[in-house]
Amino acid sequence: MRYMGLDVGDRTIGVAISDSLKITAQGKETIFRQSIKQDIDRLVDLILEYEVTRVVSGLPKNMNGTLGPQGEKTQDFIKKLEKKIKYSDRISRDIEIIFWDERLTTIGAQKMLIQADVSRQKRKTVIDKIAAQLILQGYLDSLSRTE
Repeated sequence: MRYMGLDVGDRTIGVAISDSLKITAQGKETIFRQSIKQDIDRLVDLILEYEVTRVVSGLPKNMNGTLGPQGEKTQDFIKKLEKKIKYSDRISRDIEIIFWDERLTTIGAQKMLIQADVSRQKRKTVIDKIAAQLILQGYLDSLSRTE
């Protein structure tokens, strides 16, 4: 049983998966958005493949903590994913979905890739996957601090 991290954007969705011990997060893929149905179907496939029990979605907030248009779009998308999971005949267990403050994760991912000397072109293809990894790792780290 694993956790999934998501960085939901207008054009892509970054996906990360935890290890089975829920200690580390690994970036798995970047989904290039096609349609709500196709995007959610791909996420359901990954949930089944990795036996995901919790989805941690980054929630973009303004620096003052308020929710802006992108945050509202993310919440709308996650509501649709939650509904699909709830009524799916393919998923036989409850999947908890939570939001995690993702302020500055994309900037952190960008800095990390620049420091690793990853080309601008390559950064474009992996930035969302890395952001999802940072979101999920932040969540996993918070769990270990509270245990």
